Amino acid sequence: MRAFLIGLQFLTRISISRQEVWTEEDFGRSVRYFPLVGAVLGMFYATAAYGLFQFPHRFGVYIPYEFASAILLAMPVLLTGAIHCDGFMDTVDGIFSGRSRERMLEIMKDSRTGSFGVVAFVLLMLIQWSALMDIGYQELPVAVFVMPIIGRLMMSTAITLFPYARPDGMGKAFAQYASRKVLVLMWLYSLAILAVFGKIALISLAAALLFMLMFARHVTAVLGGLTGDVYGAICTMCELVVLITFLLGHIL
Repeated sequence: MRAFLIGLQFLTRISISRQEVWTEEDFGRSVRYFPLVGAVLGMFYATAAYGLFQFPHRFGVYIPYEFASAILLAMPVLLTGAIHCDGFMDTVDGIFSGRSRERMLEIMKDSRTGSFGVVAFVLLMLIQWSALMDIGYQELPVAVFVMPIIGRLMMSTAITLFPYARPDGMGKAFAQYASRKVLVLMWLYSLAILAVFGKIALISLAAALLFMLMFARHVTAVLGGLTGDVYGAICTMCELVVLITFLLGHIL
């Protein structure tokens, strides 16, 4: 329970029981609960989606889709403290800098955000907002519920399967204590949750897995491994992959 609460407090701004002292082992053990942290976030997102899109329709009230989608878009940023967004921007700044491996790692560690990161983040938010707009209002609560589960499962999978690029760092604690046995456990309970929501949720999982493996392999080839920033980028981009998959399912 302590490891779950630490994972919840680290990955979100939700604090049920505030943990003041975190050891490296606590960080490592929290990895197995990342998809459950995603489920907690998903409940908030799904409730908001139902309240903004489905519930008003029952009474003939129509909240403008643009406004409702903007609120839903802002929720992950607010509830996570933009921790994964920051990782995404730092990763883009580093990978697209065209510098040496060592310089890329330095750029990613810099607290300042460069132009590559800003532009990429704006495009990411624009595409995500468009997807939220165009997914049918009946499917949207399911989409935003499974989205953070799959995103954090992909992050945990990347932590387990790929080497860590730095000799030290916060992300190294995750990598050190992650194991194949824990990974199997995460996949089993995540599949049990996702299977409830049918074929589209499982297709989204497969699409996110394929994207994660391709992206993580590319970054590993460039940097020699992954970093904490890359973990955040994987989570963020896999969430977008889930939304796009639901959108394609709605269109087709």
